[in-house]
Amino acid sequence: MSLRYFEDFPQGYTVDLGTFTLTAEEIIDFAQRYDPQPMHVDPEAARASIYGGLIASGWHTVASYMRRLVDGVIGASASLGSPGIDNIRWPKPVRPGEQLHCRFTVLDSRLSNSRPDRGIVRSRGEVLDQADEVLMSLEAVNFFARRPPG
Repeated sequence: MSLRYFEDFPQGYTVDLGTFTLTAEEIIDFAQRYDPQPMHVDPEAARASIYGGLIASGWHTVASYMRRLVDGVIGASASLGSPGIDNIRWPKPVRPGEQLHCRFTVLDSRLSNSRPDRGIVRSRGEVLDQADEVLMSLEAVNFFARRPPG
C-alpha cells in the first residue's frame, strides 16, 4: 500500500478497519491495569450490576479502535499527529466474545490556513457489534502532510 497523504482523505472517505473480539480474560486484564471497576474486573459483581455481566472498559474499546486505526490508516499515512478527540460515546457496552468491527469515516477535510504543507482531517471512528449497532463512537482531528509535488 502506498503512503496516504492529506489529499487521500476526502469528505465521505470510509475505511472498514476489520473485525475483532475481546475475551473475558482480555477485558479483565486491561481493566485490572487501567480501569479496575467491578463491572470490568469481577464477573460476579458484574452479574449483579446494571449491566448483568462483565463488560469492557470504554477505554479498552477506544484502545482497540486505535490499534485498528493505526494498522488500517494512520500507519501507512503521512500523519503528523492529532490535537485531540471529541465526543467519545459508549451507547452500549462491549461484552466478551462479541464480534466487533471498526469503521473510520472522514467528516471533512481542509487545508491548514497557517501551514500550507498540511491538511486537517476531521473523522468519526466507530466500533460496531454484529448487528451493526454502534458501541463506541468518537470524533477526531488529525493532521496529514500534503502530497509532495511530482
